[in-house]
Amino acid sequence: MSTSPEVLRYAAFAATAEGGNPAGIVLGAGDLSDADMLRIAAEVGYPETAFLLSSATVDGVRRHRIRYWSPAAEVPFCGHATVATAVVLAEREGPGAMLFDTPVGEVAIMAESAEDGIRVSFTSVEPTVRELDPQVLERTLALLSLQAGDLDPDYPARESFAGNWHPVLVLRDPEIFHQFRFAPGPVAERMRAQGWTGTITVLHARSDRDFLARNIFPVARITEDPATGSAAAATGAYLRAIGRVPQDRVARIHQGAHVGRPSLLTVTIPESGGIVVSGGAKPITG
Repeated sequence: MSTSPEVLRYAAFAATAEGGNPAGIVLGAGDLSDADMLRIAAEVGYPETAFLLSSATVDGVRRHRIRYWSPAAEVPFCGHATVATAVVLAEREGPGAMLFDTPVGEVAIMAESAEDGIRVSFTSVEPTVRELDPQVLERTLALLSLQAGDLDPDYPARESFAGNWHPVLVLRDPEIFHQFRFAPGPVAERMRAQGWTGTITVLHARSDRDFLARNIFPVARITEDPATGSAAAATGAYLRAIGRVPQDRVARIHQGAHVGRPSLLTVTIPESGGIVVSGGAKPITG
């Protein structure tokens, strides 16, 4: 007889006690149907919920098969739910290396003990960065009440993939970054039409290694994501593609202030291969 799955709630990438992006983690989800997973994700109500389908040790390495769902649909990859799930596993089984078999491929995980709990780094799948069609860019900017002149000329608009496709837009004026507005419905339609399964990633560069981020994610009652691991990985890939990698190859992304959940994501950008995103997660109580 199968046992009922265990549903946990953690906040990942928190910069303060009230910050971070909440994720559901469902353990023992191997017997759930797609309809079951969608229903549970909707009941949890967070941007994404991770479902741990199976676990095994292969050649001394812990492997876990995982899928991700928003309250509206399956998501190919979710960084903050990956970090939250890895923290749960490390708390129960001990830190160390793991591999997550995700719908987009194998994601390497390293969980380490730190003073404030478990710290997790994941390495994304091989990223891809491509030109953003000028007409698509123009329409997307209009949906965000922005114009081409609002873009930072040092950071050309691109589409970047490190698990999900994200358009990356960097705004030159911090006031415009903080104040731009959008209607969720039309933005969601544009994202579906373009195959942007992640977020629309809007940044402001405070320096070459320090970025403010707003990640637009209009799903159900959610409009902006507090912390987006896949977008952080896509941002690292984007910086590498346009030749603006920080000297120490580490970027810091501050996100979530606009939705009252301050978050911090650390991105390490190697010369080639997957992008490394690091952070922790804490259980949500109450």
